Order: sequence, then C-alpha cells, then structure tokens
Amino acid sequence: MKQRTLKQTVTATGVGLHSGERVKLTLHPAAENTGIQFRRSDLSGEQGEIVSLTPYLINDTRLSSTIVTENGIRVGTIEHIMSALAAYGVDNVLIELNAPEIPIMDGSSLPFIFLLQDAEIVEQNEPKRFLRILKEIEIKEPNKWVKFTPYDGFKVSLTIEFDHPVFNRSAPTFEIDFAGKSYVEEIARARTFGFMQEVELMRAHNLGLGGNLSNAIVIDDVDVLNPEGLRYPDEFVRHKILDAIGDLYIMGHPIIGAFQGYKSGHAINNALLRAVLADESAYEWVEFGEEDIGLPSAFFGVDTLKAA
Repeated sequence: MKQRTLKQTVTATGVGLHSGERVKLTLHPAAENTGIQFRRSDLSGEQGEIVSLTPYLINDTRLSSTIVTENGIRVGTIEHIMSALAAYGVDNVLIELNAPEIPIMDGSSLPFIFLLQDAEIVEQNEPKRFLRILKEIEIKEPNKWVKFTPYDGFKVSLTIEFDHPVFNRSAPTFEIDFAGKSYVEEIARARTFGFMQEVELMRAHNLGLGGNLSNAIVIDDVDVLNPEGLRYPDEFVRHKILDAIGDLYIMGHPIIGAFQGYKSGHAINNALLRAVLADESAYEWVEFGEEDIGLPSAFFGVDTLKAA
C-alpha cells in the first residue's frame, strides 16, 4: 500500500466553534513522508511556520483537541477534520488556516469528507506505514477509561453515560469494525453536542462562542432543541466515536488494533497515544506490499477511497 495525498488544493470557509471567528481553511497536497502539517497564514515569522503534527503537540483538551506549540501557535478543534483524513487514509497534507481554530462547519465530519472528495485522493510512491498494537495498553482515570488491544484491523467501541433523559432513549454503546462498515454512512454525519445550561459557563471561558443550532446538537433540561432532531437515533455516541477516530489519527498513521473506551474524551485519548509511544514493546511499524492480501483490502480507509 502506498501513501496518499490530495490531487489538488481545496478551500472552505466557516466559523470556529469556540472562538467564533470567521475562518478560511485551505488543504494543500503534500510530498511523501511529510505527514499532516498545519500553518497559520495569519501569523508571521516563526509563528507562521509549518507545524508538523504529533500527539505531543495536543496541549489544550478543553472540549476539543488543540495544538499549542512552544512558540504559542494554536490550532484548535482539529478532531473532526482529522477524523475525515483518517477515513480516507490521507498521509500527507498541509492544512492552512487564517484563524486559531478549524471551522466547525455543521458539527460533523461530513463537510470535510465532501472537501476531500472535491480535492480527490491520490496515491504516492512511498509505502504507507501502519502502527500495529502488540499488547493491551490502558489508561484509567476516575470514572473513565480507554484502551488499545491487538486486533487484525481497526475497530472502535465506546460507551457514554449522561444523567439526562435524552440519553435514556438510545443505546449508550456503539461498536464499529471498519472491515465491514462504512465510516461515511455510519459515523460521518454525527454532530457535536452540548447542554444549554453549560453555555454561559463555556462562554465565560471563551469557549463555544460560535456554537448554534446549525453546527451542534443543543440539549435543554428535557429534550433536543434542534427542530430537525437527530440524524441517528444514537447520534451522541456515534459522534464520540467520530471524535475518538480523529484523536487517534493525531498519531499521523492508521492504527491496526481495537480501541475501547468508557466516557472517553480528548485528554484521555491523547494520553493513550502517548502511553503507546512511551512503551516500545506495545507497538511496531508495518508496511504492506502490493502482493499482500487480507488485512489491507478490508482496512479502514481503503474501501472509502474506492467509493469516493
């Protein structure tokens, strides 16, 4: 299998969920082995330089995954676009924006899927690298946990828990094995969500300034306020899976393994990536040649490339 990038540059505009700022987002093709990179076009000097993404740059996880570098460069809310990049197995891309946050679009990853389809995905010459999980790695925190286990493919299982009547109407757990299920059909349309009672507190911390009913599911004391309702009966847990896939792809490579979580979030997801990298016996880097069959033909990101 070969690395992938975009065939052409594409641009979109939107609003940052937390900053409320208008954002111009541009995705550029990138050379082999350059990985996923970000550039703030509104900054100059060292702050305007390209930032190569690694799990160690996620230094703000308040309601999103946000890059914060030593030079003070911020790129916020990257998890939804990262989730879309994971779906298409994009290895190399330069993400340029003129504001401190990726636009929220409609609160799901579907607009980014459409953007990638417009750009078209092309294969490059260098082999694609996968991170294979070799043993169980778990992170436990009070009342929540996440873990990787070895698995010949990519599977995600999450459970959410909220003390609210809306969440009692659907199953709290969802599992998806991407060998047989489509990310675009099952996950991409699931939107971010929040509670009306938390809005004032969020805005006091300069969060959620761009949120509204067109880019998030908003929940009051008893029900969903969005007039169109939910896109999936269990949209909440599916969105948590969307987030987790984006958080895990911050590794910069597809993961061969199973991810499970209970009440997971951006901080603990990132802690799991760092725990894997800290234990050299927990993983290995693998490549697949054209003669290899089996796993690559059913692996996450391959069938969606053909569908695009």
